[in-house]
Amino acid sequence: MYRLAGLLLFLTACALPAAAELDVTLDGNPVQGGMMIGTTDPNASVFVGDTQVRVSSDGVFVFGFGRDFEGPISLKVTLGPSEVSRTVTVEKRDYQIQRIDGLPQKFVAPPKEVYERIQRENAEIARVRALDTEGEWFAKDFIWPTQGIISGVFGSQRILNGEPKRPHFGIDVAAPQGTPVLEAAGGIVALAEPDLYYTGGTVMVDHGHGVTGVYSHLASIDVEVGQIVQQGDKIGTVGSTGRSTGPHLDWRINWFKERLDPQLLAGPMPNVEAKAEN
Repeated sequence: MYRLAGLLLFLTACALPAAAELDVTLDGNPVQGGMMIGTTDPNASVFVGDTQVRVSSDGVFVFGFGRDFEGPISLKVTLGPSEVSRTVTVEKRDYQIQRIDGLPQKFVAPPKEVYERIQRENAEIARVRALDTEGEWFAKDFIWPTQGIISGVFGSQRILNGEPKRPHFGIDVAAPQGTPVLEAAGGIVALAEPDLYYTGGTVMVDHGHGVTGVYSHLASIDVEVGQIVQQGDKIGTVGSTGRSTGPHLDWRINWFKERLDPQLLAGPMPNVEAKAEN
């Protein structure tokens, strides 16, 4: 009796299929300001460091590295008994530093009477950047939303009157007032405000999975909150609203709180000999 039961257990164990190998692919720029797109089984769980990230119905996931991200970071993908672990090494970058002395204090720090307004607007921007929706617009190649002279680059920092200011987290493109601004990837308009204190006319687009695009200093806005926009759709025009010294577009991309470099996602600007300035 016991020998028969043992034989049955042995045959049952032999009949069980071995755990399938879990396939994981990664593509992108493992560098400060870069973004990585991965694919795996749609039912898998994906952890970037200690954070679980969204996996789409076709197995796509994304994560990114901010300006000062210190790597490496671990990637773990699990599905039942199967597990794949990888270590992603993140390359460091050097950034432009510019010192400007002798500026009037009003250009160094905002007046105290606008602090409450700034906090309120920053809270709304943070709310949008925390969105984690199922769209996959981020997975296509980004295009430049406008063309012109690159007047500010990602990661650069100014020291005004000896006081280090926040680094620049986007790309500034100087262009004539009224130049069309196009959607870079596609998504859902999550914010459309004509007059924020720092950024003036501002549009934020949810590209999905925590990736958001920001278009600032717009002279006009042609979209509204909740609208779905496709890559190449006109969303506004270049202006000099907010704290700006001339017509330009400030284009930024986030993965949640991590600030990404739009130029790494879009590649070189086409058709224009762009000149980077400090």
